[in-house]
Amino acid sequence: MAKDSNHVVGIDIGTSKILTVIGRIGDAGDLEITGVGQAEAKGMRAGVVSSLGEVVDSLKESIDEAELMAGYTIDRAYVNVGGCHVRGFNSRGVVAVTNRERLIDRDDIQRVLDGSRTISIPQDQRIFHTFPQEYIVDNQDGITQPLGMTGSRLEVNVHIITGTATCLQNLATVVNRCGIAVAEPVLSLMADSHAVLTPDEIEIGVCLVDIGHGTTGISVFEKGSIWHTHVIPIGGEHFTNDLAVGLKTSIKTAEILKKKFGTALAATIEEDDMVEVPSVAGKQVNMIHRSKLAELLQSRGEELLNLVYEEIRGVGLDKTINAGLVLTGGGAALAGLPEVAEGIFDHQVRVGEPANIRGLTNIVASPVYATAVGLALYGAKREAENPKKKSGGLLGRMWKSIREMV
Repeated sequence: MAKDSNHVVGIDIGTSKILTVIGRIGDAGDLEITGVGQAEAKGMRAGVVSSLGEVVDSLKESIDEAELMAGYTIDRAYVNVGGCHVRGFNSRGVVAVTNRERLIDRDDIQRVLDGSRTISIPQDQRIFHTFPQEYIVDNQDGITQPLGMTGSRLEVNVHIITGTATCLQNLATVVNRCGIAVAEPVLSLMADSHAVLTPDEIEIGVCLVDIGHGTTGISVFEKGSIWHTHVIPIGGEHFTNDLAVGLKTSIKTAEILKKKFGTALAATIEEDDMVEVPSVAGKQVNMIHRSKLAELLQSRGEELLNLVYEEIRGVGLDKTINAGLVLTGGGAALAGLPEVAEGIFDHQVRVGEPANIRGLTNIVASPVYATAVGLALYGAKREAENPKKKSGGLLGRMWKSIREMV
């Protein structure tokens, strides 16, 4: 199969699914999806590797399907990082502009970014993202690019993302064992933002909520930058577990019922709407009101979204999300969930699906594919900004340093 420099690959290693997306970058910088692979994720728990061999086997299955569809052999990919081991916080760096003309150059920008990372973090955590929010030149704030400006003092506000060194290395090992180099580890929420958010939403303020299988990620964007991230240890599997316990049926049956009949709005169910529910042993089939199923899902949905609201309000950002909420991830497909969120946040809410792509849009037009497609879009943007990234040298050194620290 072919290899060329116009392709970019995103690999979303989730708790329940592993998704691989291959895209071809067009002459205008647009992305055409040419290959998609999906496999059940075995050996993952709450976004982290619990059984290395099982995850490798699942990833190979996903990669093979995508390569066959695209007619392209993957040798490097952008890989998501999620789960409760991820931490996000804001920091600041300050440096003096030392050249005689007081013109801010790339070295000054690099020094101030390095200074923002000179912070105390837990010994097992490693920084893998530093997102500039704004630069300040001699007390003039709101600057997005200070290169070439005149000043004597340069400051930067950044949002830093860290992850557990062991978890980061395990992800890299899984991908490497499939014969693929990690181009860059990417925060799942940042990948999502490239796929489902509009520039206007990111500018005026929006809360992105990625409801995965085992966890829910939260991020707040404003003024073109990311200002807050948090992960809640509740996801789609908890909705399914509630149904299994409440309806006295198996996990597998509960998942089917959730997808086929589930809604988070009990008030929309007709009184005579009944559903067949097999017992745990499968020897007996019970008829229950569909409203009971909806009540269980609505209760869990309200709990989760109230936790999201309390997190946003706790950091003082509830008044900044003028564009409302965007729900994505597999859990966002549950009917009625946007309406529940609107009632809690008093903001408009929509479900985010990948946009601004060509090709296999009929396959990836789902919130399930937001992270995988977003990884490819993120990679295309990064490589357009810095073609040297294709060498992988910097990231190779990063993964090497992580291995040495573990």
